Amino acid sequence: MEIYEMTALEVAEKIRNKEITAVDAVESVAKAIDERDKTYNCYTHFNKELALEKAQKAQKLIDDGEATSPLAGVPVAVKDNICTKGDITSCSSKILYNFKPPYDATVIQKLDAAGIVPCGKVNMDEFAMGSTTETSFYGATKNPWDVTRVPGGSSGGAAAAVAADESVIALGSDTGGSIRQPCSFCGVTGLKPTYGAVSRYGLIAYASSLDQIGPIGKNALDVAAMFSVISGKDVKDGTSMDGAPFALDDIKNTTNLKGKKIGIPSDYFGEGINEEVAKSVMAAAETLKELGAEVEEFSMPIVEYAIPTYYIIACAEACSNLSRFDGIKYGYKSPEAGNLRDVYFKSRSEGFGMEVKKRIMLGNFVLSSGYFDAYYMKALKAKGLIVQAFNEAFEKYDFLLGPVAPTTALKMGEGLSDPLAMYLGDIYTVMINIAGLPSLALPCGFDSNKMPVGMQLIGRPFDEKTILSAGNAYQSVTDWHKQKPNLV
Repeated sequence: MEIYEMTALEVAEKIRNKEITAVDAVESVAKAIDERDKTYNCYTHFNKELALEKAQKAQKLIDDGEATSPLAGVPVAVKDNICTKGDITSCSSKILYNFKPPYDATVIQKLDAAGIVPCGKVNMDEFAMGSTTETSFYGATKNPWDVTRVPGGSSGGAAAAVAADESVIALGSDTGGSIRQPCSFCGVTGLKPTYGAVSRYGLIAYASSLDQIGPIGKNALDVAAMFSVISGKDVKDGTSMDGAPFALDDIKNTTNLKGKKIGIPSDYFGEGINEEVAKSVMAAAETLKELGAEVEEFSMPIVEYAIPTYYIIACAEACSNLSRFDGIKYGYKSPEAGNLRDVYFKSRSEGFGMEVKKRIMLGNFVLSSGYFDAYYMKALKAKGLIVQAFNEAFEKYDFLLGPVAPTTALKMGEGLSDPLAMYLGDIYTVMINIAGLPSLALPCGFDSNKMPVGMQLIGRPFDEKTILSAGNAYQSVTDWHKQKPNLV
């Protein structure tokens, strides 16, 4: 077995046992990237020399006994909106095509300190705006299960890299489903942590009240191990908090779900969901019952307000966050600009893609004086109702179960040709971001086209331990997560 085919914990164990080194692991991943990335386009930038240099430093920390992380020595692909010092971080955009941050994001600093090796930047929808990874300035990423289909988005490059064995684990970000939906489409496992559980310092913002960095891996244990490294309070992020600590052994030792009560929102299974997706998720519910859990359906009618609430809030925050990209200090500056007004106007017009421009315009519209109360204030009120609905559910249930997306992976171009349908594809994921909850996406079946189906386990705030334990228990009796695509 090649190193890149192993799970992250398997790679780390071999490094601890001195069977391989961190340099060997990076060399193996580099080989896979060289062989396959022309087909899948998972990476925007991969600097092999820099990655090997970091691997050597990590190996020294391991040899000196300073790096005791469960993932020490493991190479990690990093989404292209997480700042890495001196290495291009472009948000897969034209406007930041040459931006090299002068600092590392907090999560990168934590990886370095733990002897984990940040190893290349992976593709995404431009500024994380999209659900297909087709809006990238660097071209679309292809789904490893079927190259005519999308990998999901915006963390499509990260999920596809793990599915295609171009990385053993990755870091993504999730604003409205951007970790979970590509995990569902690519048949891998990913965690959207509680808002504030992981520092956002160094994450280039899309919507600051919704964004969250999280891990994407081959199974729940890999994801739990990475989360244990990157989570925690950060003085540079005022919204970050210390969550409930957990030991990886606690996750490993959960073999049944006796005493757990799981709720399934019946409103997730109404009009619009693919029959094969619904069947796979309900079959997973039966497996969870066999593990000892009590499962029941309940009504959550607030679901119908999820999409408009999310897009109003997200676009309002995006138009503010993206105003800093103006061609003055860094990034793309139009060569046609003859005066200050032209610098702003032409640089932004030429530098931003169409999807980003749409969301900036929508954000400015809902924040304008004539429509602020009619749209933005109503969205904030709806957010309060969504939070209340989840609070009421968690009075009765330990965690919730639902599909990640209403369909499996779309054909290339299908989402871009029908933006409304693409937005509606986020209906099961955006509510979790609005309420700031943790959610674990994991594979639970395949459709008739042999495309992966994903489910999500939604937990109470800062209770990642429960959903990670449940996810590991589910994966200990199923093998959906072990299925591999026929790589080109």
